[in-house]
Amino acid sequence: MTGAAASISLPEASANEGEVGPKAGQVWPNVRPKTAATLIIVDRTGKHPKILMGKRHAGLTFMPGKFVFPGGRLERADHSMSVAGALPGHVETRLMARDSRASAVRARAMALAAIRETYEETGLMIGTSEHGAPQSAPAGVWSEFAAHGIFPSLEGFHFIARAITPPRMSRRFDARFFCVDAGWVAQRVEGKIGADAELTELVWIPLRDTAQLELAEITRTILDELQTRIAGRMAPYLPVPLLFEKNRKWQRVEL
Repeated sequence: MTGAAASISLPEASANEGEVGPKAGQVWPNVRPKTAATLIIVDRTGKHPKILMGKRHAGLTFMPGKFVFPGGRLERADHSMSVAGALPGHVETRLMARDSRASAVRARAMALAAIRETYEETGLMIGTSEHGAPQSAPAGVWSEFAAHGIFPSLEGFHFIARAITPPRMSRRFDARFFCVDAGWVAQRVEGKIGADAELTELVWIPLRDTAQLELAEITRTILDELQTRIAGRMAPYLPVPLLFEKNRKWQRVEL
């Protein structure tokens, strides 16, 4: 199901992590956005929900010092990793909406990309150890899940939003933002966070206090969407927005 596009105010430009618009006279080739996935981990055990955010290294060219959700590009191996729990049907359906390459396999791979990237950046493995180790796994990061006896699981996933970086930006992403409860963290591997890592620190911060962090505008917009869904008890019928730029104005369409 789709809705009519509505203009919204969203001055920053990246879908995955946020990027300020080009400087005067600075224009990049109009490249196709890279498919990306991001994961918001929510701890709702206390009175107020907390979310996990990481601070990007100050020396990075892209988004230095900003607090972000873990995430990154879809990779080929994400299409072939086995899982213990499948995506909920309504999440799969929404992921395939308005996607010219839509398939159930691709939807599943995007969610797996969010799990893999979260592990790479934070050391947290989303899944379960109840079924033992996967018998096989693609080489690379996914083999580490198998080594720790963890099957990734998608059954607790919620689809919060999709956002596309505007044309002629230095980097472009077509990013899906997922959410999962912290109870799905099955393992933590140390050594992923540090002074020389992409993320130099992790914080569990109450959702209501995130405004105090240094955030990109797109991150604030996604946090607003998350707040709405939490208030609605994460009901499957709640709208999932697609955010994109058209005629230099941000548009919002419901998937």
